[in-house]
Amino acid sequence: MMEFDHIAVAGDTLAAATQHAELTLGLPLQQGGEHAVFHTHNTLLGLEDGLYLEAIAINPDAPAPDRPRWFDLDRFSGAPRLTNWICRCDDLDATLASLPEGFGQPVSLQRGDLRWRMAVPADGVLPFDNCAPALIEWEGEAHPAARLGSSGARLTCLTVSHPQADALATLLAVHLHDERIRFETGPRRLEAEFDVAGNARKLT
Repeated sequence: MMEFDHIAVAGDTLAAATQHAELTLGLPLQQGGEHAVFHTHNTLLGLEDGLYLEAIAINPDAPAPDRPRWFDLDRFSGAPRLTNWICRCDDLDATLASLPEGFGQPVSLQRGDLRWRMAVPADGVLPFDNCAPALIEWEGEAHPAARLGSSGARLTCLTVSHPQADALATLLAVHLHDERIRFETGPRRLEAEFDVAGNARKLT
């Protein structure tokens, strides 16, 4: 089984990605850190219900990785935007074995005392033009959401739009049961809706 874990906003720079999320939601993001292996860095926002938001970008002060970066960041260009959603699973290997090829192979990662395994495709591009969820398995009890200050923001809906949305929904139906996630046939697009202190906000 999969559980909705977090969403990722990418930008050409971390400042741009962070500002996009902050201006949309009207909330400040917290300092995150740097990622070895893929040489990216992030800022974070704690959400209700154990979710969180991650703003992420290539770290210009780090060396180039020896493989394509996760979240297809090597090809990122244009305005900062919501690019990915991430689901956690208790057994990443078993989950990958039950899915078609393309979701990637597990990569062991660490940031401070946070340890996890992430399925990353060899070319960095997830199925369905990056509309399929990235898969993560947290190791140990540590999880970013538990360490972030409460923002009071609640994600109420994530709309995944893609020309083959029905096929993606069918593929995930046996693994993921979350009424907040909707699949819509149309141009490739992710849109997250939030309740922030009683006010509706949309992040794209």
